Amino acid sequence: MEKMQFAAVVVMTLLTATLLLLPRRVAVADIPFRSRWLMAGGTGVLALHFLLQVLLGLRSKGVTEAILLNLFMFIPAAWLLSVGVLYIQRKGEVGRRDWLVGPICWGVVTFILAVAYFMSDEPTIAEMNKLHIAELVASVLYLAMQCHYTFFHFRELRRMKRALEGYYDRDMNELVRSMDRAVKVLATFAVMAPVVIFDSGVFLTVFGILFLAGMFYFVLSFVCYVVGSDWRQVMVAEQHTDEKEPEEEEKAPAPEMNEDDRRRIESAVNRWLDKGGHLRSGITVQVAADEMKIPRYQLSAWLKTTEQELFNPWLSHQRIEDAKRLILAHPDWSNDIIAEHCGFGSRSYFQTVFHKLTGMTPATFLEQSSSLK
Repeated sequence: MEKMQFAAVVVMTLLTATLLLLPRRVAVADIPFRSRWLMAGGTGVLALHFLLQVLLGLRSKGVTEAILLNLFMFIPAAWLLSVGVLYIQRKGEVGRRDWLVGPICWGVVTFILAVAYFMSDEPTIAEMNKLHIAELVASVLYLAMQCHYTFFHFRELRRMKRALEGYYDRDMNELVRSMDRAVKVLATFAVMAPVVIFDSGVFLTVFGILFLAGMFYFVLSFVCYVVGSDWRQVMVAEQHTDEKEPEEEEKAPAPEMNEDDRRRIESAVNRWLDKGGHLRSGITVQVAADEMKIPRYQLSAWLKTTEQELFNPWLSHQRIEDAKRLILAHPDWSNDIIAEHCGFGSRSYFQTVFHKLTGMTPATFLEQSSSLK
């Protein structure tokens, strides 16, 4: 156990250093800069926690003292890590309640454990039971805090995915995969920790190994997310699409449109399509409306008259129709080239959308089209 604790000190120290030594482009960007400091604080607290376990030899003295230290140190560490993730998910807009949940929980737990511990100077059975109950109450509070943050992590993750469904520069799955992994790993170990810390056998050893591997994977996923060139595009895409959720647009009734307005808007849309506006990066309904020089609400009303009804499906349809023409005109072109010409940021995303709308792969479409000639 002491060897594992020493290994944990080394791993957590290295992870803290990794977060603090992220490239300069992250350090000068406000949101990832603050988020990485929060996470570095969390891993730093964990490094200190395992160091105290080694120096004090609490596991050899008894499980109770080790549990007390675990509860005392895990809460601020989990709070910093959780808020760090939430901070970057919400683009820095973390409410006062979410900031205070962790410190309040830590203060209450510290008070409960301190009172129970100092009341147990003489290790009678009754006093040991009181301390054990205090530890259980503290674990429940810790678990409640983690459930609070985990709920908001997954809610923000779903919001990010919905927002990026309308962003056609990159494959949405590629953009948020690192964040998705980080949230799931953090949630798994955060929820399991209060149960495992009461164990002192083989199960604790196995969990310790998985915990170190999980923390390494968590930090690595976060680093991949913020260091990669795509995280800025995620922020921009969310700023455009967060103005109005796709579900809200779908529920909104279409404004009345006379025939003259319909023809005027359709003419503006066709001019925009002829210029290839739909094939460029960063296209959202607001960007398209600005480039067409028509109000957004009029474009949304016109889209209601189309088969797709909403901007995102309509834009996909237009791009896939262009892709079909390119495939037939240039059968030697690769899917990467087709994807780039049609405004898709990756081959995998292009193939996913193509199959969704046509029911076949680009290669199958080419084969069937060629056989009909």
